[in-house]
Amino acid sequence: MDGEIFTATLVPSGNMTPNSSMTLEQKTTFAFVILLFIFLGILIVRCFRILLDPYRSMPTSTWADGLDGLEKGQFDYALV
Repeated sequence: MDGEIFTATLVPSGNMTPNSSMTLEQKTTFAFVILLFIFLGILIVRCFRILLDPYRSMPTSTWADGLDGLEKGQFDYALV
């Protein structure tokens, strides 16, 4: 008895036609998921690039570069 119920739910009856086309909601969801996977791939590539060369994206200037006429140890005196 259980086997008959199980096979009846898996095999559609002769008068039911399976709907093979996707609805608009399914198409929109599928496109959104694809865009999320593309975004995830871009983020993964970016993170691996930062892990492989972390100092490439850092600026080469320091906080003392913009001070005119002062050496790098004289910032405390410039505040007064």
